[in-house]
Amino acid sequence: MAGHNKWSKVKRQKAVVDARKSKVWARLSRDITLAAREGGGDPDLNPRLAHAIEKARAENMPKENIERAIKRGTGEIQGEEYVEVTYEGYAPGGVAIFIEALTDNTNRTVSELRHLFSKAGGSLGQPGSVAYLFERKGVIEIPAEGHDELALFELVAEAGAEDLTRDEDTFVVTTPVETFASVLEALRQAGIEPKAAELERIPTTTVTLPPEEAKKVIALLEALEAHQDVQNLYTTLNFDEATLAAIA
Repeated sequence: MAGHNKWSKVKRQKAVVDARKSKVWARLSRDITLAAREGGGDPDLNPRLAHAIEKARAENMPKENIERAIKRGTGEIQGEEYVEVTYEGYAPGGVAIFIEALTDNTNRTVSELRHLFSKAGGSLGQPGSVAYLFERKGVIEIPAEGHDELALFELVAEAGAEDLTRDEDTFVVTTPVETFASVLEALRQAGIEPKAAELERIPTTTVTLPPEEAKKVIALLEALEAHQDVQNLYTTLNFDEATLAAIA
């Protein structure tokens, strides 16, 4: 496995997306609404909703906004009808990109995303064209300071984790989708609060490009992230030291 989704870490460090809090909240609100629509409005009985609410609270989303989003999902108040969609394509250099989106107009979304790919010299592909290059996994990040690696590994392995690695000052726990919630619960029962926890698509292989070519791919990633309907973005671009230095 090629490691967890490096783009998510890079975009946080660069702060290239979601600069406006209102945009963050809009995305989170849609996620909460869809989770409530599919699994009900009680987070104790709906793990996906509980996770969406947790993410919203981490971004200081007001309680009333969260409650309103839940009610839109349960039908207690009216709102736009969003659907989950995925898009797949290639950036210049043969780098694969997988997009998860929420939209109330699929025709608009696919047209706008196709334009962004074409403008950057890439192409939006057919369903299945790049999905096979990613594996769906739970990824939990824990501050390394104050935690013993062996003890932490034993804790998460017992709860169903697949692997634990260290990335600078962070331990990264990888889980199957099925045990993601149980590993999170085990950590919290042990008094360990993760700094990030997501269901991600992890690339099984990566593409290394010269720094100048990689910058073109990153420009496309930034443009896609800025699109209002894009929720999550995954790529096979290898964020090696040369690439990270070029975009610093």
